[in-house]
Amino acid sequence: MDALPLVALIAAGAVIAGAARRTPVPAPLLLVTAGLIAAYVPGVPDYTLDPHIVLPLVLPPLLHTAAVDASYLDLRANLRPVAMLSVGYVLFATVAVGYLAYLLVPDLPLTAALVLGAVVAPPDAVAATAIARRLGLPTRITTILQGESLVNDATAITAYKVALAAAVGEGASWAGGIEEFALAAIGGIAVGLVLMVPIHWLRTHLKEALLQNTLSLLIPFVAYAAAEQVGASGVLAVVVVALYLGHRSWQVDFATRLQEEAVWKMVAFILESTVFALIGLQLPYVLKDLGGYSVGQVVWYAVGVFIAVVVVRFVWVFPATFLPRGLSKRIRTREPDTNWTAPVIVGWAGMRGVVSLAIAFSIPLTMADGEAFPARNLVLFLTFTTVIGTLVVQGLTLPALIRALKLPGRDLYQETLAEAQAQSEASQAAERRLEELLAQDHNTLPQPLADRLRTVLERRKNSVWERLGAANEVTGESADHMYRRLSKETLDAEREVFVQLRDQRRIDDEMMRTLLRRLDLEEAAGYRDESL
Repeated sequence: MDALPLVALIAAGAVIAGAARRTPVPAPLLLVTAGLIAAYVPGVPDYTLDPHIVLPLVLPPLLHTAAVDASYLDLRANLRPVAMLSVGYVLFATVAVGYLAYLLVPDLPLTAALVLGAVVAPPDAVAATAIARRLGLPTRITTILQGESLVNDATAITAYKVALAAAVGEGASWAGGIEEFALAAIGGIAVGLVLMVPIHWLRTHLKEALLQNTLSLLIPFVAYAAAEQVGASGVLAVVVVALYLGHRSWQVDFATRLQEEAVWKMVAFILESTVFALIGLQLPYVLKDLGGYSVGQVVWYAVGVFIAVVVVRFVWVFPATFLPRGLSKRIRTREPDTNWTAPVIVGWAGMRGVVSLAIAFSIPLTMADGEAFPARNLVLFLTFTTVIGTLVVQGLTLPALIRALKLPGRDLYQETLAEAQAQSEASQAAERRLEELLAQDHNTLPQPLADRLRTVLERRKNSVWERLGAANEVTGESADHMYRRLSKETLDAEREVFVQLRDQRRIDDEMMRTLLRRLDLEEAAGYRDESL
């Protein structure tokens, strides 16, 4: 692909994703819709989704940024439901959807149908978790959906390899499939465990934030490539390393954390925007060579596979939610109570995405004996319609379903209260440490500077409590919000003076940037997320 079409795709995706933030429609849906429309606009270049680019170059950074942001402790607490979805459901869906497609489509070999089942088995929770967070779903449901998305791709890719080997005539057995799955899973986890400690050690010993962030960008690709090189799951290797690094991110210096967060947010935004736009742009390719089927046939097959994908997820989710609880007292004791609403949401949040399409495009044109792969173009088409159908139907209705079920959302008051209590304990420890340091002769400070340190600590301790207080009668702001607003106004006034002095040539550009950076750091130090 030439540089200009690629830049145009990235720019268009970013513009549409940015515009989506001003609408109630989730960004993935607008991007897919725009791609569908653009696919037939004259002058738009041909964009082919290449699995050799998507799987090793796009999937690792998306998995990395999701795993780094995930809570290792929350995932560990919800390991059973996450495993039931990311492993058990994907394998069940591979077989169930594949067999239903075999019954639905005449002359479709069972092995090819199982390939289709493996391709459409893994939900793409990028869209689901984005909607969940936007609508404030309970933390446990969001954690389960996020955990599923981190592992299910590994399960699906392994299941696909086994099904494909049988379909192309390379020979595959149940025993061989189980062995390959075990080796991929254990190998991927092992590679991640081997890499995570030295990578974290290197991150903590590099002294320049620029070098640390360069390493951060390379980590997912290194982990993925190392695992794939030895026949293990690159997906699991990336997830293991990222979970470890995210859990220990506090051990990296502040400059690295600040830069890293900004860099990875930008990377994830660009990749997600581009990927969802690419999904829509694949329509001309999946319609090629479908002349052997009538319009009525392909529509019927598409609807049938879509319904099968949706129903099979519910068939798995409800028993997987309630049956273990009924059989095990330990599970009932360790896990919180639940009702029918949670599995309804988890069942409906099964949108498929780019991984399914990338796997489908990797299906070879011919089998081992040289004959054409049976119904390859139909499999591509059914994968595409399933991805589009789940994104549009489930993606558009999931917010309404969440509101209709009236699930308890995040308790912002309790979250702020917990934050305030944590900050209070930390500030008290900091105050004790400060007094110990100031009592030492070699730490003697002028009184105004010592008082300033105490004031900063007191301000930090009180800021969260002030968010719980009464709002200003005139502006509706809490004391903390008003403090930050006034602080920003004064900092902006200083910035204007620095720019004026630079324009008057009383200071040079380098000095101006140094002074502005000090103000930026001071503003960042007092910043709090407005969404809390």
